[in-house]
Amino acid sequence: MPKKTYAVRYVAGQPVERIFQPLASSQLGQALPPGEPLPGSGLLRVMVWNIFKQQRAEWLSVLQGFGKDAQLVLLQEAQTTPELVRFATSHYLAADQVPALIFPQHPSGVMTLSAAHPVYCCPLREREPLLRLAKSALVTVYPLHDGQLLMVVNIHAVNFSLGIDVYSKQLGPIGEQIINHQGPVIMAGDFNAWSRQRVLALYRFAERMMLHEVKFIDDQRRTAFGRPLDFVFYRGMKVQEASVLVTRASDHNPLLVEFEPYRGSAQGGPEARIVGLKNNAAGNKNSAAADK
Repeated sequence: MPKKTYAVRYVAGQPVERIFQPLASSQLGQALPPGEPLPGSGLLRVMVWNIFKQQRAEWLSVLQGFGKDAQLVLLQEAQTTPELVRFATSHYLAADQVPALIFPQHPSGVMTLSAAHPVYCCPLREREPLLRLAKSALVTVYPLHDGQLLMVVNIHAVNFSLGIDVYSKQLGPIGEQIINHQGPVIMAGDFNAWSRQRVLALYRFAERMMLHEVKFIDDQRRTAFGRPLDFVFYRGMKVQEASVLVTRASDHNPLLVEFEPYRGSAQGGPEARIVGLKNNAAGNKNSAAADK
């Protein structure tokens, strides 16, 4: 029997909590519990970084210098060492991690640090078909000052696989979450998009979800076979600034993005947008089969 997927929540002064998957993604279409909004009524600062299990020096100084001013920090390969947990709980209200690799002492996986408590949390995992190791993803939702709900998807995509079947399979449950969400979305992380097939699958997915890609003028993202691995996608917001921090503290460079949320719902209204997404998702089955 497969193990249940769960997230581990770290909050200062409180016991560590396990959060399991919701029974259905349709829960997003219902009323979520109220919560305090992310601080800052103007810009939303987001940091995205594969932290390489904190194996290199200066990772903490990078987080302290750049992460502490962000309302959201999306980490991949985050190992729950005492140093990282201490930083997370002293600078953020909540830190949610989805363990993917269970090491003897400290599990590793995606971790989202947030300056507000999420009102929704859905952990996801997908197993690497060749190495049989897991990669994780995390979907969280946060209130904004204007009354909207922001969905944040933190993902570390499967790496070693033949073709794109498993790669696309990992994106599937994320798409179900986005389809059922009415409001702005940020989807970011290490997508391991090192092949033409993977890049095309990722861009097709983003297009179906009506997500835009954040562009970096001085693009210093980590690459493999000439293709960037880390991406930030979004909808329902405007990008004010986007940069890549060059550092030796990891084998990936952090992405720093400042968003300005739109006031009110996006053009066309949430109902029209969700209907369109559901139609696209349903109509995509034939094209997905043809892509294999």
